[in-house]
Parts: sequence; C-alpha cells; structure tokens
Amino acid sequence: MAFEQATIKVEKEKEFGELKSAIVTAFSPENVQKFLKRVSSAGVRVRDFDLILAKGVFEQISGALGDGQRALALYSALPVTDQAQMKEFYLFKIEEVAPELRAKFQKIYQYY
Repeated sequence: MAFEQATIKVEKEKEFGELKSAIVTAFSPENVQKFLKRVSSAGVRVRDFDLILAKGVFEQISGALGDGQRALALYSALPVTDQAQMKEFYLFKIEEVAPELRAKFQKIYQYY
C-alpha cells in the first residue's frame, strides 16, 4: 500500500495562493540559484522556513511578491493548518532542486 497524503482544505486561499506563488517563483529555473544565494548570504539553512521568512528572502526575488507584500505577513495571516501545508510545500520544493545546485549550496543544505 503506497503512502497517500491526506488533503486538508485551505482556509485562507488568497494568502495561501500568494505565498505559494512566491515559493514557485523563487524555485523557478531562472530564480532558484539566486534564491539559494540569498539564503546563503542571509546565513540561514535552506530548511529553516521560518527564518527565511523573517529575513525577507522571498522579497529579494523579483516577481515573487506584489509591491509592498511581505511573505512573513502572508504566512502569519494563515491559520496553523494552512501554515503547516505551506511549510510542507516549501520543504517539497527544496528537495526538487537539481543535485548539482544542491551540491553547490551544500553548506545551506546540510543538517548540521
């Protein structure tokens, strides 16, 4: 029997969609290296989603968020269940990064 993730309804679809779009934009082929460089220069590990939000890394990627939008504010507006789904989506996206880029940024990918 294969693992199947349970689907949980998103409560705040607008904020969830905007933040999800920012993550997709950050991990797009044209932006992923730039995003990883920003994470590295912020001195944060790539899996530390909360700290990446606090340091405003998504705001530094052009086209990720609308003018004046803050990823942390969008995330904070979400209920806990939506936050958990967003964090899981983000962690899924960092694992999709090409192996050669993960090797190049191994310092931010390593656990400790």
